[in-house]
Amino acid sequence: MTAPMKKLLILWLLAIAHTSFAQETASLESTQTQESGGLSDVSTAQPLVAEVKWNALQNILSSSSDTTYVLNFWATWCRPCVAELPHFEAVNRHYASQKVKVVLVSMDFVKDMEDRVIPFVERMKLTNPVWLLNEPDANSWIERVDSTWTGALPATLIINPARSRKVFYEKALDYETLARDLSYFLDY
Repeated sequence: MTAPMKKLLILWLLAIAHTSFAQETASLESTQTQESGGLSDVSTAQPLVAEVKWNALQNILSSSSDTTYVLNFWATWCRPCVAELPHFEAVNRHYASQKVKVVLVSMDFVKDMEDRVIPFVERMKLTNPVWLLNEPDANSWIERVDSTWTGALPATLIINPARSRKVFYEKALDYETLARDLSYFLDY
Protein backbone atom coordinates (compact mmCIF):
# COMPACT_ATOMS: atom_id res chain seq x y z
CA MET A 1 0.00 0.00 0.00
CA THR A 2 1.36 3.40 -0.91
CA ALA A 3 1.92 6.21 1.58
CA PRO A 4 -0.95 8.37 0.19
CA MET A 5 -3.29 5.37 0.42
CA LYS A 6 -2.24 4.75 4.04
CA LYS A 7 -2.93 8.41 4.91
CA LEU A 8 -6.31 8.25 3.21
CA LEU A 9 -7.17 5.03 5.06
CA ILE A 10 -6.13 6.54 8.42
CA LEU A 11 -8.20 9.69 7.78
CA TRP A 12 -11.17 7.55 6.80
CA LEU A 13 -10.86 5.43 9.97
CA LEU A 14 -10.55 8.57 12.12
CA ALA A 15 -13.68 10.03 10.52
CA ILE A 16 -15.62 6.82 11.22
CA ALA A 17 -14.39 6.71 14.82
CA HIS A 18 -15.31 10.37 15.36
CA THR A 19 -18.81 9.86 13.92
CA SER A 20 -19.33 6.74 16.02
CA PHE A 21 -18.18 8.54 19.19
CA ALA A 22 -20.49 11.51 18.52
CA GLN A 23 -23.47 9.18 17.99
CA GLU A 24 -22.64 7.22 21.15
CA THR A 25 -22.37 10.43 23.20
CA ALA A 26 -25.71 11.71 21.90
CA SER A 27 -27.31 8.35 22.67
CA LEU A 28 -25.85 8.35 26.21
CA GLU A 29 -27.13 11.88 26.88
CA SER A 30 -30.58 10.90 25.63
CA THR A 31 -30.60 7.81 27.85
CA GLN A 32 -29.55 9.83 30.91
CA THR A 33 -32.36 12.31 30.32
CA GLN A 34 -34.88 9.47 29.97
CA GLU A 35 -33.55 7.69 33.07
CA SER A 36 -33.93 10.86 35.11
CA GLY A 37 -37.63 10.82 34.25
CA GLY A 38 -37.30 14.04 32.30
CA LEU A 39 -35.96 15.83 35.36
CA SER A 40 -33.16 17.53 33.53
CA ASP A 41 -33.30 20.26 36.20
CA VAL A 42 -31.04 18.09 38.37
CA SER A 43 -28.39 17.53 35.70
CA THR A 44 -24.84 18.62 36.42
CA ALA A 45 -24.80 20.79 33.28
CA GLN A 46 -26.79 23.46 35.09
CA PRO A 47 -25.49 26.91 35.97
CA LEU A 48 -23.62 27.22 39.25
CA VAL A 49 -26.88 28.33 40.90
CA ALA A 50 -30.18 27.87 39.07
CA GLU A 51 -33.13 30.08 39.96
CA VAL A 52 -36.21 27.83 40.10
CA LYS A 53 -39.90 28.04 40.88
CA TRP A 54 -42.00 25.60 42.91
CA ASN A 55 -42.64 23.46 39.79
CA ALA A 56 -39.04 22.23 39.82
CA LEU A 57 -39.59 20.76 43.30
CA GLN A 58 -43.07 19.54 42.41
CA ASN A 59 -41.56 17.60 39.49
CA ILE A 60 -39.39 15.69 41.94
CA LEU A 61 -42.16 15.12 44.48
CA SER A 62 -44.52 13.74 41.83
CA SER A 63 -41.91 11.87 39.79
CA SER A 64 -42.32 8.20 38.93
CA SER A 65 -38.53 7.80 38.79
CA ASP A 66 -36.93 5.24 41.09
CA THR A 67 -34.33 7.80 42.13
CA THR A 68 -33.91 8.82 45.75
CA TYR A 69 -33.73 12.59 46.07
CA VAL A 70 -32.10 14.38 48.98
CA LEU A 71 -33.49 17.92 49.06
CA ASN A 72 -31.68 20.12 51.52
CA PHE A 73 -33.25 23.52 52.27
CA TRP A 74 -30.61 25.95 53.49
CA ALA A 75 -29.42 29.56 53.35
CA THR A 76 -26.05 31.31 53.38
CA TRP A 77 -27.01 33.20 56.57
CA CYS A 78 -27.96 30.00 58.46
CA ARG A 79 -24.96 28.80 60.48
CA PRO A 80 -26.26 25.21 61.08
CA CYS A 81 -27.07 25.00 57.34
CA VAL A 82 -23.54 25.96 56.36
CA ALA A 83 -22.08 23.51 58.89
CA GLU A 84 -23.96 20.55 57.38
CA LEU A 85 -23.21 21.27 53.69
CA PRO A 86 -20.00 19.16 53.69
CA HIS A 87 -22.10 16.12 54.72
CA PHE A 88 -24.28 16.53 51.63
CA GLU A 89 -21.16 16.83 49.48
CA ALA A 90 -19.88 13.57 51.02
CA VAL A 91 -23.22 11.87 50.29
CA ASN A 92 -22.96 13.01 46.68
CA ARG A 93 -19.48 11.48 46.37
CA HIS A 94 -20.29 8.25 48.22
CA TYR A 95 -23.55 7.51 46.38
CA ALA A 96 -22.49 8.79 42.93
CA SER A 97 -22.88 5.36 41.32
CA GLN A 98 -26.36 4.80 42.76
CA LYS A 99 -29.74 6.33 42.01
CA VAL A 100 -29.30 9.16 44.50
CA LYS A 101 -29.50 12.86 43.62
CA VAL A 102 -28.71 15.61 46.10
CA VAL A 103 -30.15 19.06 45.45
CA LEU A 104 -29.26 22.02 47.67
CA VAL A 105 -32.24 24.38 47.68
CA SER A 106 -31.18 27.85 48.77
CA MET A 107 -33.75 29.95 50.58
CA ASP A 108 -31.75 33.15 50.15
CA PHE A 109 -33.39 36.14 48.46
CA VAL A 110 -33.18 36.15 44.65
CA LYS A 111 -31.67 39.65 44.81
CA ASP A 112 -28.69 38.13 46.69
CA MET A 113 -27.88 35.48 44.09
CA GLU A 114 -25.04 37.31 42.29
CA ASP A 115 -23.45 39.02 45.29
CA ARG A 116 -23.94 36.43 47.99
CA VAL A 117 -25.12 32.97 46.89
CA ILE A 118 -22.89 32.37 43.85
CA PRO A 119 -19.70 33.56 45.64
CA PHE A 120 -20.64 31.37 48.61
CA VAL A 121 -21.13 28.29 46.38
CA GLU A 122 -17.78 28.97 44.70
CA ARG A 123 -15.97 29.50 48.02
CA MET A 124 -17.44 26.29 49.47
CA LYS A 125 -16.69 24.42 46.22
CA LEU A 126 -20.16 22.85 46.24
CA THR A 127 -20.56 20.17 43.57
CA ASN A 128 -24.20 19.30 44.19
CA PRO A 129 -26.78 21.12 42.08
CA VAL A 130 -27.78 24.35 43.83
CA TRP A 131 -31.22 25.79 43.24
CA LEU A 132 -32.33 29.17 44.52
CA LEU A 133 -36.07 28.90 45.11
CA ASN A 134 -37.85 32.00 43.83
CA GLU A 135 -41.16 31.62 45.66
CA PRO A 136 -41.64 34.52 48.08
CA ASP A 137 -44.89 33.14 49.56
CA ALA A 138 -43.47 30.25 51.60
CA ASN A 139 -46.90 29.50 53.06
CA SER A 140 -48.04 28.39 49.62
CA TRP A 141 -45.55 25.52 49.38
CA ILE A 142 -43.93 24.64 52.75
CA GLU A 143 -46.65 22.18 53.75
CA ARG A 144 -46.42 20.57 50.32
CA VAL A 145 -42.82 19.63 51.09
CA ASP A 146 -43.87 18.16 54.44
CA SER A 147 -46.93 18.83 56.58
CA THR A 148 -44.80 19.00 59.75
CA TRP A 149 -42.39 21.65 58.45
CA THR A 150 -42.65 24.96 60.30
CA GLY A 151 -40.38 26.67 57.78
CA ALA A 152 -37.28 26.60 60.00
CA LEU A 153 -33.88 25.94 58.47
CA PRO A 154 -32.07 23.73 57.89
CA ALA A 155 -34.57 21.20 56.62
CA THR A 156 -34.04 18.06 54.58
CA LEU A 157 -36.46 15.86 52.67
CA ILE A 158 -35.28 12.45 51.48
CA ILE A 159 -37.79 11.00 49.07
CA ASN A 160 -38.22 8.21 46.57
CA PRO A 161 -41.62 8.85 44.96
CA ALA A 162 -41.70 5.54 43.06
CA ARG A 163 -41.35 3.60 46.32
CA SER A 164 -43.58 5.97 48.30
CA ARG A 165 -40.83 6.48 50.86
CA LYS A 166 -39.92 9.74 52.49
CA VAL A 167 -38.34 11.10 55.63
CA PHE A 168 -38.19 14.72 56.71
CA TYR A 169 -35.90 16.51 59.17
CA GLU A 170 -36.15 20.06 60.45
CA LYS A 171 -32.68 20.19 61.95
CA ALA A 172 -29.01 19.96 60.98
CA LEU A 173 -27.89 16.49 59.92
CA ASP A 174 -24.60 14.65 60.05
CA TYR A 175 -23.23 12.20 57.52
CA GLU A 176 -24.10 9.15 59.64
CA THR A 177 -27.78 10.09 59.79
CA LEU A 178 -27.90 10.71 56.05
CA ALA A 179 -26.16 7.40 55.28
CA ARG A 180 -28.45 5.47 57.65
CA ASP A 181 -31.56 6.93 56.07
CA LEU A 182 -30.28 6.39 52.55
CA SER A 183 -29.68 2.71 53.36
CA TYR A 184 -33.42 2.46 54.15
CA PHE A 185 -34.17 3.84 50.68
CA LEU A 186 -31.56 1.83 48.79
CA ASP A 187 -31.62 -1.56 50.56
CA TYR A 188 -34.72 -3.38 49.46
